[in-house]
Amino acid sequence: MRNPVGPLPSSIYWRRRAVAGLLVALLAALIAWAVTSVNGGGTKNDGKPGGSDPVESITPGPGSSGPKITQRPGGRDESEDSEGAENSGGSDGSNGDTSGAGSEDGSGSDTGSGSDGTSTGGADTAGAGGGGTGSGGSAAGRQVPANSPLPECKPGALELTLRTKVSYGPDDRPKFEILARNTSSAACKTDLGPKNVVLTVTEAGEDNDDVIWSSKDCPAAPGPLFFQVPAGATIVHTVDWNRARSAPNCATPPPGKAAPGTYLLEAKAPDTPLRRASFVLKKD
Repeated sequence: MRNPVGPLPSSIYWRRRAVAGLLVALLAALIAWAVTSVNGGGTKNDGKPGGSDPVESITPGPGSSGPKITQRPGGRDESEDSEGAENSGGSDGSNGDTSGAGSEDGSGSDTGSGSDGTSTGGADTAGAGGGGTGSGGSAAGRQVPANSPLPECKPGALELTLRTKVSYGPDDRPKFEILARNTSSAACKTDLGPKNVVLTVTEAGEDNDDVIWSSKDCPAAPGPLFFQVPAGATIVHTVDWNRARSAPNCATPPPGKAAPGTYLLEAKAPDTPLRRASFVLKKD
């Protein structure tokens, strides 16, 4: 090895050996550098997922000022259910139904006193009527002026009924009720004045037809007395009698008042059948 064998001088062989050694050393250095670079790069990239790509930032959730989630998972919000229950209860009670035929128009009254009786828009009086009874509830009629724009009730659309109590005590004032029922579908007015709907009281069982009292003899208000009658409603107009006798044209009537006994009451109006009822004035 130290003394090269060959046709060339030994110096050439030593040069060749030196060059070969340098090449081997250089190749070894290159291999070591490559290995070191590969290992160092792998370790450096382990801290970043996906190689050298940057890590995406995580956006924080809503802070304390954001909307709060009050609903529990898997169900409805019980607070909303309780509010719905509180708000829905009793509303129908609000919408409940307050109307009645003729009730709203029965608040007015008209009074007028005379020597033979008092005409009032009184309330209902229990008793029997000779010409039948009005259908449905009745209320005191509301008086309207004669020139009211309401049309007058047609004869075929208005039903009149007469009603009074069966008997009255010595200190009672008889009350005669005129009930007017509007069978049409529109409100109208009717004249229930003492000279249009004439009430007469006669003694029952007498051979003569002498009138004890009549509403047209000497009324305190002889003019028309119009009342509004709502559609399909019944109103009542009450006339009080003080038991005094009357005479036509406000003449002087016979003295004294009606004696105890049985009396016949009649109501006569234009285009309306005669209505009758009877009552008793008790002695004691």
